[in-house]
Amino acid sequence: MGLNADEYALILTLLGREPSYTELGMFAVMWSEHCGYKYSRPVLAYFKQYKEAMEGDGLENAGIVDIGEGLGVTMKVESHNHPSAVEPYQGAATGVGGIIRDILTMGARPIAGLNSLRFGPIRDGEGEPSVIERNRYLFEHVVAGIAGYGNCVGVPTVAGEVNFHPRYSGNPLVNAMCVGVLRLDEVTTAGATGTGNPVIYLGSATGKDGIHGATFASDALGEDNEAKRPNVQIGDPFAEKLLIEATLEALKTGAIVAIQDMGAAGLTCSTIEMASKGEVGMTVDLDLVPMREDDMTGYELMLSESQERMLCVAEKGREGEVLDVFRKWGLKAEVIGHVTDDGIVTVTRHGRIEAQVDPKLLTDHCPVYKSRIEEPEYFRRAANFDPSQLPEVDLRAALLKLLSSPDVASKRWVFEQYDQQVQTQTSLAFGAGDAAVLAPRGTKKGLALKIDGNARQAYLHPYRGGLLAVVEAARNVACTGAKPTAVTDGLNFGNPTYPHVYWQFDRAVKGIADAAEAMGTPVISGNVSFYNESDLGEVPPTPLIGMLGILEDVNQRVGLAPQSPTNLFLLEIAELEAGQAGLGASLFLSELHDREDGYPEAPFLDGERRIQQALVDGVAAGVILSAHDSSEGGLAVALAEIALHSGVSAALPEGPTLAAALFGEIPGRVVVGASDASKIESLATHHQLRLTRLGTYGSGEGLRLTLGGLDLAWSSEELRTAYESAIPQVMIH
Repeated sequence: MGLNADEYALILTLLGREPSYTELGMFAVMWSEHCGYKYSRPVLAYFKQYKEAMEGDGLENAGIVDIGEGLGVTMKVESHNHPSAVEPYQGAATGVGGIIRDILTMGARPIAGLNSLRFGPIRDGEGEPSVIERNRYLFEHVVAGIAGYGNCVGVPTVAGEVNFHPRYSGNPLVNAMCVGVLRLDEVTTAGATGTGNPVIYLGSATGKDGIHGATFASDALGEDNEAKRPNVQIGDPFAEKLLIEATLEALKTGAIVAIQDMGAAGLTCSTIEMASKGEVGMTVDLDLVPMREDDMTGYELMLSESQERMLCVAEKGREGEVLDVFRKWGLKAEVIGHVTDDGIVTVTRHGRIEAQVDPKLLTDHCPVYKSRIEEPEYFRRAANFDPSQLPEVDLRAALLKLLSSPDVASKRWVFEQYDQQVQTQTSLAFGAGDAAVLAPRGTKKGLALKIDGNARQAYLHPYRGGLLAVVEAARNVACTGAKPTAVTDGLNFGNPTYPHVYWQFDRAVKGIADAAEAMGTPVISGNVSFYNESDLGEVPPTPLIGMLGILEDVNQRVGLAPQSPTNLFLLEIAELEAGQAGLGASLFLSELHDREDGYPEAPFLDGERRIQQALVDGVAAGVILSAHDSSEGGLAVALAEIALHSGVSAALPEGPTLAAALFGEIPGRVVVGASDASKIESLATHHQLRLTRLGTYGSGEGLRLTLGGLDLAWSSEELRTAYESAIPQVMIH
């Protein structure tokens, strides 16, 4: 069950007796890392809003951002890593389904899905053939699972990212994010209240799938992965679509007092958390639970993680209104219990008490651990990386190699499997801009959405990696003209009992917290996933940032390339000093020199805030016609990505070396299109930013770069072949 001897002893002390088998299972899932956050809670206190929530009213399923006009946006990211390693299609599909229900139970209509995926290498020669084949299989079926569920449920998948690294072989990362819109006067709660109020089971019937899924997610994968298939739930997107419509309609009746998704830990989590949050008791008769097999035990019914299920508390006497709505939509709806005033959750099966516990024991008494922290040797060694000692490479060939790296190359093979336009609110889709932009109905405002993370940077310098993840995601939404507003995070790490892993986690979270505070983008929700390791060791630390930006007028949003021929400028932070020329922890170093070394450059937070504001102001004023930030692969890759839309000719500013000038990853650099030089100059001056005229866009074809007497050119066909064919050529059989 994943409990240790001390935890079992604590349960005996809290209960004053031996637990029943069902009670023990309930404690096991609620005290798992997945539900109890026992290793992460001390570190998450770095987040101001999380700390306030822990000390105050507690956290709901996802945070809410007020965007004005009486509207709010709610968003959250959730991992489904272990299920996806064992059963990739259903693991990914149910990850999408679960995060949609988290948004739904806030009273919000889900309007967008995003995802962040990590796999081992998929190119021949980068590992054992059997390992490469398995990675391709996982990649193919995870993407199919997201598409299969998202496309059927009617929520557009609008943005995402995919990266590859040898240490994700055997333990892929699958993080799903969902965004919803709601009226602020219609926010729902998960806290049960009202003695005598009926407790209602809603949605699909309960089966034997997904039992102990939360404890499965709180342990390392091992040789018995195949035996853990029963821990993976099975999703039904059509049932979820009905559940969305029925829930939103039932909430409008006003008869629902509280509602929660039956997510990790199923009925246990929803009954215990709702009772604990509302400081009430609850009786639950499991005989009344709709079940797929009538021989299910109380233990199985309480711990099953069957999908597309919710639990709600209705006003006494008005339960018929709720039941009628769900039954009209063809969904199961049954009263299975009542709210009590004794502060105890009592669960029965066949007239026998299966569990009788104070819910606070499971929610508030979960042990909290702080591991020893140890700075690893590789981190101290990376401080001495000297980019000037790198051997020279063919710079022309280097750009093509970077463009064909699966980390940079076009993800068209992925996103063409997703329905991006369902609900018809998508204003800027995959490949057109640095973030997706949605135009929600009922307002002229736009929502810019992005999920982003760089594990190479987070591994080599976790604190800077945390900082960079936030400022990069903020810069991406600002490149569309949106003001960065709020963050949801997905924190994926190895075993927290290892001192170097806990150090990575602590430093990365501190970086995220510091950057979020400086950017004015609070962390409003998130997820922690530990124990991501396989026989190859733990995965690289992978903190992911989901960023929301707000556009005052969605019609003003811009893409990464201009709509017509114009001038290109480099907008950058003047104060930044690049200690390792932007080549430490870079894609260039990894792809061209097969080295992971050095530190990523630290962002200058005050300058990041200024450049983001300059982008928002410049787009709103019509001065900035396009914006694309320079990140992985440096300025040459950013310009090549723009040149794929139409020809670019540019003279680059010089760097310490030619490689650094082309491929150095300097934070806080954005290539903007602008037709009026004097207006863009005054904008840069006003925000204390450096502006350099690079050249022209749309005056021919291909890419031409000049620097330091060097003249390099690539044809459109060369760029397109490298960029577009890299993933299809290994994935299309």
